[in-house]
Amino acid sequence: MANVMIMMGSNSDMDIMKKAQELLTSYDINSEIIVASAHRNPQRVHEIAQEVEENYDVVIAGAGMAAHLAGVMASLVTKPVIGVPINASLNGLDSLLSVSQMPPGIPVATVAINGSKNAAILAMEILALSNDDIKQKLKSLRDDFNK
Repeated sequence: MANVMIMMGSNSDMDIMKKAQELLTSYDINSEIIVASAHRNPQRVHEIAQEVEENYDVVIAGAGMAAHLAGVMASLVTKPVIGVPINASLNGLDSLLSVSQMPPGIPVATVAINGSKNAAILAMEILALSNDDIKQKLKSLRDDFNK
């Protein structure tokens, strides 16, 4: 069964990141939301990374300001990581640069500022590569957008 870990650096990011979970849930894709700051709870982030390696297929990680959560997760796991820069200051530009400017060998797929719905869709596309059921759900989602 496909599983998506949705992470955020702070409870203040919940309204934005919850939209990813709502979209995934509406297409019967399992997800879990966890709040863990790469700066305030680094040990917890390492523990979550171990859980991701064992039980999850894709990570969606959102954070604002010094948004290092997605990059830290990408450095700790072999699963695809999708970064969601969150508008917390500087109109989200600081977050966008933090998420997208990664060193060679540690990629983070980055969506638009506050783009958690697109992160969920990208997660579905990744899952659809090896899951025909999710591929059909993705086609249904695209059809829904065209209505």
